[in-house]
Parts: sequence; C-alpha cells; structure tokens
Amino acid sequence: MKKRTKTIIAVLAGTVILTGGIWLINESRYPNVPAFDDHFTRKFLNKDKKVDDGFYEFESKTGQYTMWFPKEYQIVHENNEGYVVSGKMYERWVAAYTKEHKKDHQINSISLKFSEGKDPEDESFSAESLMKNRFNVSEPKVIETSSTRIYYQSAYIYFKGPEKHVINDVPNTYVAYVADKNSTKVIQLSIDQVGDFVKDNELKKNT
Repeated sequence: MKKRTKTIIAVLAGTVILTGGIWLINESRYPNVPAFDDHFTRKFLNKDKKVDDGFYEFESKTGQYTMWFPKEYQIVHENNEGYVVSGKMYERWVAAYTKEHKKDHQINSISLKFSEGKDPEDESFSAESLMKNRFNVSEPKVIETSSTRIYYQSAYIYFKGPEKHVINDVPNTYVAYVADKNSTKVIQLSIDQVGDFVKDNELKKNT
C-alpha cells in the first residue's frame, strides 16, 4: 500500500513538473507585456507581428477587421460584460489599462463596436451625431483610404458636477467612425485616457 501511494505521488509530482515545464516553455514564446499576460486578450493578438512600437496586430473573431492594439491594454471579459460577438455580423469589446496617478488607480479604456447593416445614405449623419454627442461639434474631420472613410474627432473632456466641458487643447478622448466603402460594415471606436493632462489654470482659461 505504501509503495503504491509513493508511486501515485511520484506520478502526480512528475505530471505537475512536466506540465509546468511545458507551460513555462509556451509562456516564454509570448512577449512580456500586459496584453499577452492575459490569456483571453492574447487570443486576438499576433505575437509575431509587432506593427509599431508598443502595438501588436489585433484580429477580430468575426474575421472582418484587424487593428493595432496597444501592449498595455487587456480586454475586459469578466461575466461576459466586456466582450460580445455574434457570428460575422457583430462584435463589441472594451479594453482597459489601469494607471497609477497620484496614489489613485485611473482607468484608460478603448471601446469598439463592429456591426453591419448601416444605410450608406445615413453614413455622414450617423458620424456627425456621434461627434455631436461626444464633442458638441457636428462636423468631424474625415480621412479617406481606398476602402474606408474615417470620421474622427478628439478633445479634452471633463466634468464639473453634471456639466460637461469640452476643450480642444491636449485631448484625452478620441472617437472614430470607420465606414467601409464597399459594404454596410462600420466600426465605432472610442479611446478615453484619464490623467493629469491639463493643469487647473489651463482649464480655467478655456472655460
């Protein structure tokens, strides 16, 4: 009996060591950055394709788009609240990066929604409505590529009580509406950065 017990313990110990060794070898294949530390986030990233300094290629589970993903961020996926996908027609996710600032934990976030079914005739109206809601401006900037039309805007947004203030210096919020020219696909992207980007005297000057 004792001999059998020792054999089982040895087998279990050997299995743990073997499994641990394989895990360490696999982990060493990934870049040592927060995005790859999270096992859910890394499923979307191409570890062998660093597209620019601090970014890796992100590939949607819909197979409909790719983008640059910053190395500090991780996709929120607890309780199925941060990531939602429905076939090839819809995907929504939020990624976050917690930054230490003056002893506070401040969260920077990226929110993206991909969908199909937009009305081409309402494209500019939808983009303008989005910018109006976020920045109080109805004429976004526009960039065109061979396949997309990108409406975008940025500003510094902060609140005093319930009142929202929008100023143009040193932006902390970026919004883009990306419309595919050859289909009804559209992406809405928002980046919100929290931090001491604008000094109090600059806020007073602009309000």
